[in-house]
Amino acid sequence: MRPKVTVVGGAGNVGATVGQYLVTKELADVVLIDILDSVQHGKGLDLLEAGPILGSDSRIVGTKDYKDTAGSDIVVITAGIARKPGMSRDDLLNTNAKIVGGVVDQVIAHSPKCILIVVSNPLDAMTQLAFKRSGFPRERVIGMAGVLDSARFRAFIAQELRVSVENIHAFVLGGHGDTMVPLPRFSTVAGIPITELLTPDRVEALVKRTAGGGGEIVALLGTGSAYYAPAASVMEMVEAILKDKKKILPCCVYLEGEYGIRGACVGVPVKLGASGVEQIIEIRLTPSEASALNRSAASVKELVEILGL
Repeated sequence: MRPKVTVVGGAGNVGATVGQYLVTKELADVVLIDILDSVQHGKGLDLLEAGPILGSDSRIVGTKDYKDTAGSDIVVITAGIARKPGMSRDDLLNTNAKIVGGVVDQVIAHSPKCILIVVSNPLDAMTQLAFKRSGFPRERVIGMAGVLDSARFRAFIAQELRVSVENIHAFVLGGHGDTMVPLPRFSTVAGIPITELLTPDRVEALVKRTAGGGGEIVALLGTGSAYYAPAASVMEMVEAILKDKKKILPCCVYLEGEYGIRGACVGVPVKLGASGVEQIIEIRLTPSEASALNRSAASVKELVEILGL
């Protein structure tokens, strides 16, 4: 029997693309759930009909009824709205908090043993909301941000050096986007630190481009935001869990003293396996890196305080 993965917000670009990747790799049976009347049903059927060509026997359905999600092993939460013109950050935060909170209530009622992967923005605050609202142990509530940020960093390094992306490992800590903390000294090409291969100004340029990676895509698209790379990042996390790969990935998790941070969901390297976060890996940071990580944690705590968590 295949594992079962539910994607909340399955009619959206990120959610539907997560479903596509999971079906293509035949990782699980997939449920796309959304509040719309029929879009998620259509996307699910379209992907099901691609199965014979892809050689995938994964079943995928669209629904608006949480009963169809019952017994899910993993639930991916992509639900939420994008910031609209004239909308303050606090308005966006409170609106998405209501959406994500309602989703979590439904999810835990139907899949009390699942692992939650949160994608909704603002990512770190929504992960903390899901952690508090669900009552799950922190090992089972994971935010997707660092995998995406490090993938962008890897792509830009590969472009710059004209080498295979497979040779590159990149290290990113902290919050998603502007508050991320890249660690160039731990970012390597075939084991060689990029600081040995690139000048400091080029490293800094790639770091800045990575931090603004989402905004760059928004500007190019005109409407909407990135979804291929975010969905691929979710897929990598889902695969690591379902296959018990013990894979080291940067993920947003609730810290209880690690890195000197307590009471905030922040991106750090973790080992992902069948039970979710199986280990939080602590590395020695330089004073400037530790300061940057603390600033990132402080920005998360600021949002969390607005929500009263």
